[in-house]
Amino acid sequence: MITIDNKPIKLQIWDTAGQESFRSITRSYYRGAAGALLVYDITRRETFNHLASWLEDARQHANANMSIMLIGNKCDLAHRRAVSTEEGEQFAKENGLIFMEASAKSAQNVEEAFIKTASTIYKKIQDGVFDVSNESYGIKVGYGGIPGPSGGRDGASSQGGGCCS
Repeated sequence: MITIDNKPIKLQIWDTAGQESFRSITRSYYRGAAGALLVYDITRRETFNHLASWLEDARQHANANMSIMLIGNKCDLAHRRAVSTEEGEQFAKENGLIFMEASAKSAQNVEEAFIKTASTIYKKIQDGVFDVSNESYGIKVGYGGIPGPSGGRDGASSQGGGCCS
């Protein structure tokens, strides 16, 4: 759960860890996704080199308006850097991605990455880019105030879902 513009937003997150063995499964995740985080390891150039393939997959199987953030991970290991910040920024710029470097180990920019991606999605909802009545965009809107049959705000908790109010 995060908060954007004083509204609680529930994110559903799937992590494939970039494994080739999960690639076919990953494609099905894209279909219902409003956003994606493409992560590479700044200390391993081969992970950066594979980004174009993963991005192509995402674009081929996802909604054209999906928000995608590129994250260079392990910025705490700058002394072992194999991919410069400028290279990451350039790839992101060329491909219309949001860019950030982070460290999962130190938690630097981790929460910020999710918040920034969710904020971008939220803005697209406000701008009418995403039709929130169409769940194929990967967005479910919860309506607060009237408890559903399970006691949740919109009854979605009994179905294992729910989001945004």
